Amino acid sequence: MINLTLKQLRYFQALARYGHFGRAADACTISQPALSMQIKELEEQLGTALFERGPRQVHLTSFGEEFGSRVRDILCSVDELEDLARAARDRLVGRLRIGVIPTIAPYLLPTIVGDLTRMHEGLDIYVRETLTSKLLQELEEGRIDTAIVALPVSEPSLTEIALFTEEFVLVRPGRDEGKPVPDRKTLRKMRLLLLEEGHCFRDQALSFCDMHSARPRELLDGSSLSTLVQMVGAGIGVTLIPEMAVAVETPSASVSVARFRNPRPSRTVGMIWRKSNPMAKQLLQISEVVRSSAIALREKHARPKA
Repeated sequence: MINLTLKQLRYFQALARYGHFGRAADACTISQPALSMQIKELEEQLGTALFERGPRQVHLTSFGEEFGSRVRDILCSVDELEDLARAARDRLVGRLRIGVIPTIAPYLLPTIVGDLTRMHEGLDIYVRETLTSKLLQELEEGRIDTAIVALPVSEPSLTEIALFTEEFVLVRPGRDEGKPVPDRKTLRKMRLLLLEEGHCFRDQALSFCDMHSARPRELLDGSSLSTLVQMVGAGIGVTLIPEMAVAVETPSASVSVARFRNPRPSRTVGMIWRKSNPMAKQLLQISEVVRSSAIALREKHARPKA
């Protein structure tokens, strides 16, 4: 009889994800030799190899690939058992794993976390900041409970709740203050700074500028909105940022901010979670807190300074 443990399955999943014993061990907060021993014992119980060992990286064998898909389903079901128990409680307690995309996290998270912890004293919030594609994968694997992203994501297995809509603004060097705001045709001829490939905000900005069919004169990539704004302040080009980022990113740079004429570029921000998650009712409550936090933050920034 094969006696597999949940611990072994989680170690297997970590090694399959990272493809490296050291990184997997760090993620599991155990030593590398201990992880290696657990994986070896797992393979011995199964009677076949799960990984092909290389000098710097490991790869799943064909059996490991099939085994991994079953393990993912098992661990997801185990996590949902915990969620089921949490959903049966009268109040929100325990760990809440929230994923957030990078163009939202620095600006909205402090307010959201503060509001949630104040309203739900027993809540232990874990935050994961990464790209939408990775958040979708982690939701599917049960590694996070919910995510705050730009909608739509159009995944049949996920619930989408729209929270608010915000506009994009144009950031230009300070010397351009008061100049006419360029339309999308003019913008395509300018040196436009955008986030690097993989960010949904990049795709939204390109769509507004209609740059899928027409290449800009010059297009430069940055790793964060902060980097883009500082580059604009140095006179390198212009960029678009979401409205929520203005108060944080622009004060430290010599830039001017302008709103576009209609049709104005915008995005819809929302929360997503697995339809099978038994905590759906609680997550809906949390989405209302997130919505209220975002509205309060917008009103705060809109008020004139004394």
